[in-house]
Amino acid sequence: MAFYDALEVNDSAVKVLGEPTLKDIARELVSHVRKSVTIDWTLRESAQAQIRVLVRRILRKYGYPPDKQEKATQTVLEQAKLLCVDWAERV
Repeated sequence: MAFYDALEVNDSAVKVLGEPTLKDIARELVSHVRKSVTIDWTLRESAQAQIRVLVRRILRKYGYPPDKQEKATQTVLEQAKLLCVDWAERV
């Protein structure tokens, strides 16, 4: 839900893509980010860069507005840092 909220902040994305597509993006982001986190990913710049690339690819895949992709990527990473602590502990 937090990833969906991060994507929904952009009004033009909601208008262009619609709610069902944003839900699909959020599901895919959760799935891929969850697989990519490691215990120390918030400390390693290379791990963060890898996740940023992953997020950008998913956004482009679904046609997320290019002018808003950077902000959405940053917001998703911020949400991931808050939510993924327990994901990394399960690895």
